[in-house]
Amino acid sequence: METLLDLARTLASGEFGERGLAEVRDIEQEFVEVVTFAPADEIVAVLHTVLDEDWMGLPVWARNLAYRMACLQRPDDAALLREAATDLRNFGPDWNDIAAAMKERAESLEKNQN
Repeated sequence: METLLDLARTLASGEFGERGLAEVRDIEQEFVEVVTFAPADEIVAVLHTVLDEDWMGLPVWARNLAYRMACLQRPDDAALLREAATDLRNFGPDWNDIAAAMKERAESLEKNQN
C-alpha cells in the first residue's frame, strides 16, 4: 500500500503512463481508502505539500475529500475550516454556499475563543 503522499502525488501528476483505466481507478480507490482513515494532521500536511508542488495538480474531488475528512476530525479548528472554505471557493460557484457556511463557522469559533 502506498502512502497518502505518494497517492496524492500520483493523482496530482496526472501522468499515469502506460496504466490502463482500471489501474487508474485502483489508484483513485486506494487514495479514497487511505485518506478516509488518515489522521487530520497527515491529511493537512499532504495537502500542503502537494498543493505547494503544483497548486492545480490534485484533482478537485481529491482535494474536497481530503479537506472534508480533515474537517470532520477537527470540526473546531477555525484555521482548517477557513483554509478548506477558501480552497472550496476556488473551484466554482457550486460550493460557494458550503464555503460561506464553513467560513461563518470559523468566525464563530474564533469569536467564542476570545
